[in-house]
Amino acid sequence: MNLSASRAHAVMTARRAALVWIVLALAALVVFTAALMLGSVPVPPARALLALVHWPTHDGAGPDLAGEIVRTLRLPRALAGFGCGALLALAGALLQVLLRNPLAEPYVLGVSGGAAAFAVAALLAGGAWWLVDLASFGGAVLSVALVLGLARREFWRGEPQEASPRLLLTGVVVATGWGALITLLIALAPDDRLRGIVFWLTGDLNGAANPSWALAALVLALAVCLPVAPQLNVLLRGDALAASLGVPATRLRLRIYLVASLAAAASVTTAGTIGFVGLVVPHALRLVLGNDQRMLVPASALAGGVAVMSADLAARTVIAPAQLPVGVVTALVGVPVFLWMLGSVRR
Repeated sequence: MNLSASRAHAVMTARRAALVWIVLALAALVVFTAALMLGSVPVPPARALLALVHWPTHDGAGPDLAGEIVRTLRLPRALAGFGCGALLALAGALLQVLLRNPLAEPYVLGVSGGAAAFAVAALLAGGAWWLVDLASFGGAVLSVALVLGLARREFWRGEPQEASPRLLLTGVVVATGWGALITLLIALAPDDRLRGIVFWLTGDLNGAANPSWALAALVLALAVCLPVAPQLNVLLRGDALAASLGVPATRLRLRIYLVASLAAAASVTTAGTIGFVGLVVPHALRLVLGNDQRMLVPASALAGGVAVMSADLAARTVIAPAQLPVGVVTALVGVPVFLWMLGSVRR
């Protein structure tokens, strides 16, 4: 009887997960289409879709301006938004497993602080976009190495039960240090560069002309973490159970940390610091799907991409032709949504 009930529950959970994935996929398609159509220059749906396959349109108005807008501006921005959101939500879901804390999020370990500090320094030096991206990623990798090096004792000397608190405390301290450095750089920055720095620090997809880096990082991160999703479920139940079932908790914890950190680094490198996505999206999906990482991890990536694409669409259309930083929109929406979720959980 218990076995039958367990199988029925598993089937119901799988059906619920499939339904959630289908809904999220449809939402992604709708938001992606809207991102190609809407803006300061509206583009009809048919023309936007034709522009994707480089079909010429003849309307007697000269060059295909609408097609160029879709192909060169809106399409890369929408893809970059999806990739960055998926990376942040995926990193948040993984870090919540690593720290065994549903309130953990990607920036808690100082990754964004290191990326932001190096990017601000490159911006102040007048570096080209590729130099800013390279500096941002280098700062993120340095922050990962710094935190992991300071917490290496718990990873490599047989004290895995202390790894999560040590990582959390080390990350908070490192992030505080990066924040102080960023404040110093802003204080020394000339006035003509402050606006660009502030936009980048609050998250901005306006300059995301090449989404390939974020999308490639997303594919790699999913390829690494999805095969070990069943082991993540075991890790959540404690190191003793993981050891008894043959799960290498130390190596698994290290893999989770590296994948989550590099996913956050790829997102920050592409679009700056976008907050609340890695916190709110996995937490909301956990309320719907439960804590099975086989279902939660891919759903988090899909929902995170939808969330950032939607936020970016709002950022560039609410006060068009002016634009808002996408990180401002995610924060304005994320704060009340997260507070509502906390109230719902208590009730």
